[in-house]
Amino acid sequence: MKHLLFSPARQLGSPKGRAYQLLCWGFFVFVSVALSGCSETPQEPAYRIGFSQRTTADTWRKTMLEGMNRELSFYPGVDFIVKDAGGQSAKQVEQIQELIGQQIDLLIVSPNSARPITPIVEKAYQQGIPVIVLDRRTASDQYTAYVGADNVEVGRTAGIYAGALLDGKGDVIEIGESPGSSADIDRHRGFVEAIGRQPGIRLVGKLAGDWDKRSFAPELTRLLTTRPSIQLIFAQNDRTALKAYRVCQQLGLDKQIRIIGVDGLPGKNEGIDLVDRGILSATVLYPTGGKEAIRTAMAILQKQPFKRENRLPITLIDSTNVQIMKLQNDKVTEQQIDIERQRQRIDDLNRTYASQRNRLYITLVSLLIVIILGAYAWYLARAKQAAYQRLAQQNEEIRQQKDQIEAVSKQARQATEEKLRFYSYISHEFNTPLSLILTPTDELLTRRHLDTREVKNSLSLIQKNAHRLLRLVDQMLDLRKADAGKLLLRAQEGNVVTFIEDIVQDFRAKADKQRIDLRFVSTQSMIPLWFDREKLDKVLFNLLSNAFKYTPRGGFIHVHLAIVDEAVRIQVQDNGEGMTPEEQKRIFDLFYTGSTQFTLGNGLGLALSREFMTLHHGELLVQSEKGKGTVFTLQLPLGNAHLDPSEIGPIPDPHRTDSTALPVDDEWLLAAPDEQATQSSKVGTILIIEDHDELRQYLASRLGDRYDVVAEPSAEGGWERILETIPDLIISDIMLPGALDGLELTQRVKSDFRTSTIPVILLTAKGQMEERIEGTRAGADAYIAKPFQMAYLLETINTTLANREKWQKRYTGDYLAKTENRQEKKFLNELTTLIENHLTDPSFGVEQLSREMGLSRVQLYRKAQALLGKNVNEYFVEIRLKKAKALLAETGKPIAEIAYETGFSSPAYFTTFFKQHTQRTPSEFRKSPSVSV
Repeated sequence: MKHLLFSPARQLGSPKGRAYQLLCWGFFVFVSVALSGCSETPQEPAYRIGFSQRTTADTWRKTMLEGMNRELSFYPGVDFIVKDAGGQSAKQVEQIQELIGQQIDLLIVSPNSARPITPIVEKAYQQGIPVIVLDRRTASDQYTAYVGADNVEVGRTAGIYAGALLDGKGDVIEIGESPGSSADIDRHRGFVEAIGRQPGIRLVGKLAGDWDKRSFAPELTRLLTTRPSIQLIFAQNDRTALKAYRVCQQLGLDKQIRIIGVDGLPGKNEGIDLVDRGILSATVLYPTGGKEAIRTAMAILQKQPFKRENRLPITLIDSTNVQIMKLQNDKVTEQQIDIERQRQRIDDLNRTYASQRNRLYITLVSLLIVIILGAYAWYLARAKQAAYQRLAQQNEEIRQQKDQIEAVSKQARQATEEKLRFYSYISHEFNTPLSLILTPTDELLTRRHLDTREVKNSLSLIQKNAHRLLRLVDQMLDLRKADAGKLLLRAQEGNVVTFIEDIVQDFRAKADKQRIDLRFVSTQSMIPLWFDREKLDKVLFNLLSNAFKYTPRGGFIHVHLAIVDEAVRIQVQDNGEGMTPEEQKRIFDLFYTGSTQFTLGNGLGLALSREFMTLHHGELLVQSEKGKGTVFTLQLPLGNAHLDPSEIGPIPDPHRTDSTALPVDDEWLLAAPDEQATQSSKVGTILIIEDHDELRQYLASRLGDRYDVVAEPSAEGGWERILETIPDLIISDIMLPGALDGLELTQRVKSDFRTSTIPVILLTAKGQMEERIEGTRAGADAYIAKPFQMAYLLETINTTLANREKWQKRYTGDYLAKTENRQEKKFLNELTTLIENHLTDPSFGVEQLSREMGLSRVQLYRKAQALLGKNVNEYFVEIRLKKAKALLAETGKPIAEIAYETGFSSPAYFTTFFKQHTQRTPSEFRKSPSVSV
């Protein structure tokens, strides 16, 4: 045995020595764990609950604490910290602060007085500590839960019973709780409310209890002596009721005066006992809520549902039910004793279990020692064999790694070949349309005499190949986004039947030209489907283009639409060349050539089509037979349950333009329009910001016939011209030279209150949805991608300016226009405030107004005209006229005083002005103000 145990120690460097060390360490770890399990180590409490009690001197609050402790016996992992304030609010505040400092998980507060305790309770709540207010409320609603009976209902119950005892007649006295407490206030309110419904009952006095260290006995003695008509005393707790009874007993009135108390606790000289002995006529059972408070606290700490307002039931105990209540309380007491006895028994069993467990651990440790010694001997025999096995395994892993490296190397070579082939295909595909664009262009430039027909044919060829290049670029960009995982779905619900009909109709002319039977067959006229219109359009376009390419003249292409197994099935069928099984397997592989010559358009189109269908959570399948045609099948799920919220596209809101308003002079109230409002033959002013000289000149020449055109090559120069001219519309490129681009310029225009109403149209070569969203976020009113049609740009300009004019007319009905634009609202508020503040000053005009607004006279005029469709003077007229109407209709002030108050130099001038604008004199308007003010 000695050799077995110690000989490996001399060979610690050998594999056997290391194995021996590991076994020894495992043995000692197991023994340590087993021995630690033998001792009962106290666990850290799972929760720390602090309880701030106003006092524990009275039986009711002792009962509350006992109920808490009984309920806590079901939660052994709770550390319950109790603080007794002794009826002092200041001390209770200090104790709550101490509990906060002890990092409790939850605070239960039974306030001594509502207002002094409220700030510290709010502090605990604001620091993230859940707060349960028990029995009495604080003066704030910053707490997590409240547990307690409705004190108003307590007082109301006592008042109703008092009315029944006195048969609706008699004088009563009320003895309250602690002055200023929520219980005292609410119980008094409920009692007064109940007896107030019976005019024959009068409350002759309300005495404070003994909470302020002064006895109410002298005052009660005086009232009972001086007012023999008193028949009933309502005491807000049973202890006070017992003291009142003793005063009545000393005066010999104990048989004459009836007493109602509150609490209804069991025990000697408590509420139930006093009613049973006839000392009290009744007591209102007011539950302590200790058990309910602990249950609510544990629900909060354990993240379970709980009620914020926990109203405890109350009941009235009198001679009719006092015996039942006593029996119930006795039964509860017996059950509680049984529970305590059972818990003690459980503790004894736990101790027995711990002792037996320790013995088991010792036995297991002894058994383990024997097993370890035997296992070590077996291990030595197996160690050598295991070493050989590990060596063989390592050799196998090395061989597998070598095979993997060779496979990765082969894939890398294939990827390199595919990449080189891809560049060759790109060069080939772009070469042809570029040649077809450059050749006719060069020919047209070199000819001295041009025939109209030849020019039209050449331009048609150029346009066709330019569109082909644009389509190839778009497909390459989409493929790049798919590879990068940035291709997003923006699905909206639509009728897929009409959608496919429109796409098929686009191929109708081509089908007629090639005499191909093109049909669209649908089982229903209306099929709602969630899909991305742009991507599904590309898929169907690619499939139909592919079908036309391989369908012979006189053949057929049929598109079938039906609902099959809760999915929409779209089939594109033709009787073209068809495919071999090998071609069908690889038809969606990028750049697969098959037996025919490869084209980048087809390769990208079919690969992207499958990507688009995957985004739709659908499938794209193919069935084909050589020489008999091909059927492509699209399957899309119905509904939108399969879509992520981010895949559902927003429904575009109608274009809206905000508007604002501006001010006016007394001198010009009856005069002609502002001198800046000169008429022009042009409709408006347009500012063009474009760095490309030819495009800038082209736009200026095309728009110059209808608008005054101002052109700038940079955003910096454009901003200066905007402030100088205040144009009616801005057309800007996004990519501009200098530090400021088109998006930043748009943000500056929309954020400056001087220019915020000017519409902005952005022109850019970036036509993807992400760029459109970025332009819209910057505040652009329209976003047009290059290349664009001039007719579309002209219609966009006309529509934008027309919409702006409609909003002007809509919002100029009130002198403070409604607007959702923050800058415009700020401008209007400042402008209107200035006018109203100087309304009584006849000399205040546009010059002073423009200076105080920090604008030039021209800028102020253009801003007012842009927002309201009226000049500054007309806006002044509106405000003064509405002010005058309001004073005439709502006050009895003399007309002369109203004239001066609205800024007119004389009453006669005011009368002339008012009649000119309302067709009535001020006196006639005052008699019948039918027009709304």
